[in-house]
Amino acid sequence: MKIISETLKLLRLLKMSKTSSVFDCNIVEFDKNHEIKGNLTAITNQLQISFDIKRIYYLYDIPGGTSRGGHAHKDLQQLVFAMSGSFDITLDDGKDKRIFNLSRPNLGLIIPPGLWRELDNFSSGSICMVLASELYDEKDYFRNYSKFKEWKY
Repeated sequence: MKIISETLKLLRLLKMSKTSSVFDCNIVEFDKNHEIKGNLTAITNQLQISFDIKRIYYLYDIPGGTSRGGHAHKDLQQLVFAMSGSFDITLDDGKDKRIFNLSRPNLGLIIPPGLWRELDNFSSGSICMVLASELYDEKDYFRNYSKFKEWKY
């Protein structure tokens, strides 16, 4: 929980977008309530994450060898989980790249705006769930990497 608090403070202090870097991203471990009947993890707006969740979506039945993503957001913040299975997320700020592997449903990757992302190496049966700070808005997307880099720098 200490890491979550420190991350929240950092994200609240910075208005990230053009200035965000891959080093602003962290995998955060959320509390797991373990019982014989199974595990439960809860996430609360403005408590464990620095934004209000306005949209939730998930990716599933992804064919082997397929990549997802291939875009960046100007304003949207995300918290990404592997609800089942595993996959990699490559984040790129136009200068540096980092690869994160998600494989446990209580571990989430916080992605600030202004970063290019690619998702790949999906295991069979994997499910990627995304908590997003905004509703879908095509104007928030960069789908061309060159235009993303022009905007960023």
